[in-house]
Parts: sequence; structure tokens; C-alpha cells
Amino acid sequence: MSGSRIAAILVKELRQVARDRATLAMLLVLPLFLLVMFGYAISLDVKHIQLAVLDWDRTEGSRGFLQQFLHSEYFDLRAVLQDEAQIDHLLDNGTVLVALVVPRGFAAAAAAGGDAEVQAVVDGSNGTTAATAIGYVQAVAADYSQRALVRALKRAGAPGARSTIDFRPRVLFNPELRSANFLVPGLIALVLIMSAVMSTALSIVREKERGTMEQLVVSPTRPLELVIGKVIPYFLIGLVSAATVLAASRLLFGVTVRGSWLDLAGVTVVFLFGCVGFGVLLSTLSDSQQVAFILSVFLTLLPVFILSGFVFPFRNMPRIIQAVTYVMPGRYYLAALRAIMLKGAGIAVYGRQLLALAVYGVVVSGLSILRLRRSAA
Repeated sequence: MSGSRIAAILVKELRQVARDRATLAMLLVLPLFLLVMFGYAISLDVKHIQLAVLDWDRTEGSRGFLQQFLHSEYFDLRAVLQDEAQIDHLLDNGTVLVALVVPRGFAAAAAAGGDAEVQAVVDGSNGTTAATAIGYVQAVAADYSQRALVRALKRAGAPGARSTIDFRPRVLFNPELRSANFLVPGLIALVLIMSAVMSTALSIVREKERGTMEQLVVSPTRPLELVIGKVIPYFLIGLVSAATVLAASRLLFGVTVRGSWLDLAGVTVVFLFGCVGFGVLLSTLSDSQQVAFILSVFLTLLPVFILSGFVFPFRNMPRIIQAVTYVMPGRYYLAALRAIMLKGAGIAVYGRQLLALAVYGVVVSGLSILRLRRSAA
């Protein structure tokens, strides 16, 4: 293997990238655009739920119960209703997500320590949001119920009136439960797939379309030298894109890396090795940039978004789909990223993921070189 031939291919590719300013700008600016979109528009946090209340009891106790929903950022009072006919109208047009109905006798039942029923009518169009809203309602109702029971026991002079459970949850790794901390690692994987796989595949296919691939094949350059020279620029662009996302997420959303930056860089390099190898493999299966682009989208971007644990948890998937995720490199890279960034874990925690990424990179790179050799023969 000749270093001079690799350098010649590398210089040629760098010049090509520098001339294609539109593609270069897309590779460097698009990650920032995706970060802003995912950080602000595609938040998984459910807050400021639009709430309507119908209080048939109209007592100090019922008003105190309803006030508990308004003392947090999770509920915003949108309407105070006069009859139940208004509930369907508000839910139909999306004005509110939850409507609470407090029946007559609520305060008296709560004061006596009995069963005080409250109805919550929820818009279930979005199942995830509806389930979260129901959970919030249940938490507020349980807290109010406990306080009411303690007051009833005190009035009755019960000796265990003060022996209540003091529930204090402790959330590790992401105490504020911010979705940005959860989404940024997945976004890094998405950006690397885009900048490495897609760019590498399109670069080699572009040589086929222009008829220059035949010149490279008949030149003294070997397939391995050609691959190395072609992929290094996009390997570096991928590293720059990942660093850009990390820096911007720190400035915009306060996302920090709890673990070692060296570990983060090492895992990213191994993942990029597999990405550029897969990009070369896709280029050997495509005769046009359009075909290469479609294959890149369906075999890389969509699997990373859907099957890597980026947004959808594995436990909610059917078993056959869960089995498919084990051949997706994004699954292992994302698990390693979250271990490093959120938990500050070392290689003892993500070692198996790193090994899986290394095996994947060796396999796809070997296949791509074999395919190039066959095409050159």
C-alpha cells in the first residue's frame, strides 16, 4: 500500500469537497438545524397541559383540590365550565387536553376520609401524551387524598395520624428529566450517519456517473488505497459535525458530557469507521446518485431514527423487531453515547457495545473492498 497514492486520492477528494460548497454547507449547517428542531420543536417533555374544570361541589375543599393542579408548570387552566356539554366541544376542537369533573359532595367525602370521586376526561388522540397527563392527574389526586386522610385521622385523634409515607424520588443521570439530554446523543448518531454513509456513497457513485471511476480502476491505485483516500475527508467531516452538535447543545440546552471526552472520541471513531465502510458498500450496489441516496435513507437514517432506541424504546417493539435491532450499529453507538454522556460510565459499562461496533466496521469494510476488487477485475 502506497502512502503517496492515498495522499493523491485524498487531495483530489478534498478539492472536490471544497468546490462543492452547497454539499459542504449542508453537511455542516444541517446538523445545527436538526439540533434546534429536536431541541425546541420535538421535545418529549409534556408540560403546560390545557385544563378545563367543572366544579359541581363549589366548596372551599373542591377549590383547594383544583388549585393543586395550577401550582405547577404541568397544567394551565384554560376554561371553567358550567355544564358537561361543554367538555365534548372543547376536546373536539383541541382547546383542552384534560377536563376535570368534581361531583357534589366531594369535599364532605374527603373530609370524612371516605371515597371522593373525581372524573378526568382526557383526549386520547396522542396516546403517549394522554398517558402522561393521566399520570400527572393521578399523582396530584393521590397527594391530595393522602393529605385529606391525615387531616381526618388527626380530627379523630388517631395515634398514627402523623405516620405517613414521605415519598422523595431521586432521579439519577438526568434529574430534571429534560428530553434534550435524551435526544442529543441520538441526534449525534443521526448526523454521523448522514455525513458519513450518505456522503461517502454519493462521492464514489459520482465518480461512476462522470466516467472517472474507470480511470481510477485502471490506474496503479489499489482498491484499498482508493477507499482510504475517498473516505478520510468524510470521516473528518463527520467528526466536525459531531463536535458542532456537542458544542451547540452545550450552548443552547446546557447538555454536558459527564464521562471522558477521550472515551467519547474513541467510540465515535469506531462508529465512523463502520459508517464510511457501509457508505462504500452502498456505492458498489448503486449506479446513480439517486439510487445511492435512496438506499442510504432506507438503510441508515430510518433505522437509526426508529430501531436504535433514539425515540422509541425497545421494550415497546414486537419481539421480531427487537431481534432486527441487534444488527443495527446505531443501537450500540447510542447505548455507548448515553452511558458516557449521561452516566459518566467507563469502558467496563459500554465495552460490549464498542466490540459490536468494531466487528460491524470490520465486516462492512471487508465486504466493500471485496466488491470494489470484483468491479475492478
